[in-house]
Amino acid sequence: MYEIDNVLRPYAWGSTTAIAGLLDRPESGGPEAELWVGAHPDSPSVATRPDGTTVALDALIAEDPGHFLGDASVAAFGPRLPFLTKVLAAAKPLSLQVHPSLEQARAGFARENGEGVPADALNRNYRDDNHKPEMIFALTPFDALCGFREPAKSRDVFLHLAGCLELSGSGVPTVLTDVIDDLSQDDEGAALRSAFERLIAGGDGVAEATKIVVEALASGAPMAPYQPELATVLSLNGEYPGDPGVLISLLLNRLSLEPGEAVYLPAGNVHAYLHGLGVEVMASSDNVLRGGLTPKFVDVPELLKTVVFESVGVPMLRAGVSELGQELYQPPFREFQLQRIELLPDGGPVPLAQSGAAVVIVTAGSVYLDSPKGDLRLGRGGSAFLPAADAPVNVHPVSGSTDTAVAFAVTTGLKA
Repeated sequence: MYEIDNVLRPYAWGSTTAIAGLLDRPESGGPEAELWVGAHPDSPSVATRPDGTTVALDALIAEDPGHFLGDASVAAFGPRLPFLTKVLAAAKPLSLQVHPSLEQARAGFARENGEGVPADALNRNYRDDNHKPEMIFALTPFDALCGFREPAKSRDVFLHLAGCLELSGSGVPTVLTDVIDDLSQDDEGAALRSAFERLIAGGDGVAEATKIVVEALASGAPMAPYQPELATVLSLNGEYPGDPGVLISLLLNRLSLEPGEAVYLPAGNVHAYLHGLGVEVMASSDNVLRGGLTPKFVDVPELLKTVVFESVGVPMLRAGVSELGQELYQPPFREFQLQRIELLPDGGPVPLAQSGAAVVIVTAGSVYLDSPKGDLRLGRGGSAFLPAADAPVNVHPVSGSTDTAVAFAVTTGLKA
């Protein structure tokens, strides 16, 4: 087992306090958006060897992939850690975005390499050749937009706005009436695509319609019965005035997770995290196609190739709890599963769910990891990489501790 240090990403939307407070580490003085725990080559964790020397986790794994990852993982995903874990802290909305399928990622990465697009170019869509299905486990109340709603439900919101504007005498912008017509189509996919394409095209018409809607809402137009959705319109416009994503938000499910709830997002799902602290797990990729709510590069034609135009219920992910006390969150992806481990001071050990390699991060108290190959103690904020060859591992409360310990562990979703 290897204790690891992880890379903090200071994106502008990050909280200045949440990650430091959770993991009992000093604040950096700037935004702290994501703590990357894994072996992605852009920001690999750094492992400490038994002799005290350090090595990037991706380089360590490359020394003996079969030992560190397990033969089944290497056969399924190649000689790389197939998942990436993050502690994510959003103080402001993230970009409206979608992730490609595995086939799209491979084709897009090869195409941009063939075109000679530099790996760090701002106009690059594909940073690697992998897909990025993901899940988020809420540590605090966590707000997000996630997937398309049924067109009729979104149509009702736009009809409500049109009614408010008519009553105010300001007139209904053509863009809004066109979106209402789009959403009235019988074919769900066509309804969502035409409304999304109309708004994502942006331009003066969308910006002006957004301005008129926001002014009406700010002047007291009734939000009920769509308070959460229309309040989101106001808050998003406050960050990105006139951005197409402001009105696109009304096409999407608006959800508020309570601490302990989780949701998963497959390829093609349009989403945006709005606010909150959580543990995010994904396939090891940094491929993001943005559609708004960002100053970064937006490639609308490539985005439209990636979006899946179908309505979905909010894909909540419930925990399964085994007789051994394993609290497992298992999305329908082979690359990863998440285990939450809670240890009372006088409680017994909990077996670590492990299929291949695993990473562990402690968010409260201290834990003691015990395997046939060695032992490791981790305090709050500590993390470790567990090679496949170290299994089985048990997680113990620390003797003499009076605090409840909480840790999160991520391993593959392959059958052990």
